Amino acid sequence: MIVVAIIADVRKNGDHAVIEYTNRFDQRNVSQVSELELAPAILKAAWEGLPKDQAEALQTGADRIRAYAEHQKIESWQYTEADGTVLGQKITSLDRVGLYVPGGKAAYPSSVLMNAIPAKVAGVGELIMVVPTPHGETNQLVLAAAYLAGVDRVFTIGGAQAVAALAYGTKTIPAVAKIVGPGNIYVATAKKMVFGQVGIDMIAGPSEILIICDGKTNPDWIAMDLFSQAEHDENAQSILISDDAAYLDAVEQSINNLLPGMERTDIIKTSLTKRGALIKAKDLNQAAEIANLIAPEHLELSVEDPEALCKNIRHAGAIFMGRYTAEALGDYCAGPNHVLPTSSTARFSSPLGVYDFQKRSSLINCSEAGADTLGKTASILARGESLTAHARSAEYRVNQE
Repeated sequence: MIVVAIIADVRKNGDHAVIEYTNRFDQRNVSQVSELELAPAILKAAWEGLPKDQAEALQTGADRIRAYAEHQKIESWQYTEADGTVLGQKITSLDRVGLYVPGGKAAYPSSVLMNAIPAKVAGVGELIMVVPTPHGETNQLVLAAAYLAGVDRVFTIGGAQAVAALAYGTKTIPAVAKIVGPGNIYVATAKKMVFGQVGIDMIAGPSEILIICDGKTNPDWIAMDLFSQAEHDENAQSILISDDAAYLDAVEQSINNLLPGMERTDIIKTSLTKRGALIKAKDLNQAAEIANLIAPEHLELSVEDPEALCKNIRHAGAIFMGRYTAEALGDYCAGPNHVLPTSSTARFSSPLGVYDFQKRSSLINCSEAGADTLGKTASILARGESLTAHARSAEYRVNQE
């Protein structure tokens, strides 16, 4: 597999391999990795050169993401038992994190904000961004978002070679503790392969939306909400569940009416044909049961009383409440993170957040009395497991009087 070979090459040959693959895949002509790093002044210039409307939108999104992230911070805690023993939990941030950002035709400044801002709120010491720049072309919105989010260093590299460089480090590119951010199949495969050497956010699958509607929302709104995920790619999943059969027919008609006017008509049509569905449920409770089985990335509760229905929802990456809350708001500026579990992994995982950039360490500080009491218990259990050294280590601290 090509990804295996690239990772092994970068791990062995470092900067030389990174340069070789960058020149080959991105049609670049560089001779040393230092040429691939963007100076902070370039990021600042990108921000200052944005049109006013883009700058304001980016700032609004950043402010809201940061405000939400501030609520997610986990603090250290401890408590003291009656005998003076202290138990607790110490929270520390990751030292260095790598952020992968897609390049080329794709431009995802929102992804930069969503990944970088929680890391910075968590207190990550250094944030290294990698972004491929085919033919040396950079995207000013992406660079402006990096500046706004407080990214520390940016390297214009991509693909499996960038993931390998972040995971193992090179002479120029520092190794990180965790790699986050979306990418193509090569990037996703590379992240999966370096997991263990570093942490990763998740292996994301195609985008998904599931909408539960009581039949009273404008069908054009719902059709466009389905399109909003279907336009990502042909494998995206868009599902509508309703207890109103006539409403499902109305949404299908809206789909047929609106589809020809979409820029990504072919992609949306293929996606809806391959993985789309209109499902008739007997009632909203059954609709919630179906949603829990699917465990979608995005779940819209387009109903009269979304709070009541939400009580029945157990598995979803993000839940959008009410008729006026389009999923697209969550992608850009609502505040909660848009990096969400896909492929039913919402059954056991959560959105990216500040907690993904913090570690927990247990604290144990035994008093003399605590060591006596706990030592006796530990000794019995350790000897039951035939681990004599464990038992004797504890017994040394037991009061022998």
